Amino acid sequence: MMENRKTESDNRGVLLYSAWFVSLAATLGSLYFSEIKEFIPCELCWYQRIAMYPLVSILGIATFRNDVKAFIYVLPLSLIGGTISILHYLEQKVPGFGGFKPCVNGVPCSSEYINWLGFVTIPFLALVAFTLIAAAMIILLVKNKSN
Repeated sequence: MMENRKTESDNRGVLLYSAWFVSLAATLGSLYFSEIKEFIPCELCWYQRIAMYPLVSILGIATFRNDVKAFIYVLPLSLIGGTISILHYLEQKVPGFGGFKPCVNGVPCSSEYINWLGFVTIPFLALVAFTLIAAAMIILLVKNKSN
């Protein structure tokens, strides 16, 4: 019985650590694109960064403290960021899709700095990161409710 609880606690720690690592990789990736490759972020990119950057600190602290209730803070940010990523990706890939508010200053949100394999763009990478983080948090939520 005690071994079961320890294994379950370890699984939760792995979920937290994995979500933290994804948020760190996404943050470093966005900084690489803007600071090293000198890609100027559009307005929707900034909104996605606003949702992603705090997750590094929140998930880092939650991982350190083994706070399995971090989903309370992390899940809303990851869902909001993921929604923005979907809108941004649609603006890039669907002709005529202007989103809710077209970008008017600076770089247009429809521009694609990268287009790997014909579908992988920067908003797509952000969407993958937000989805992985949200999935880890949903699993934590379900495991927390089952106890």
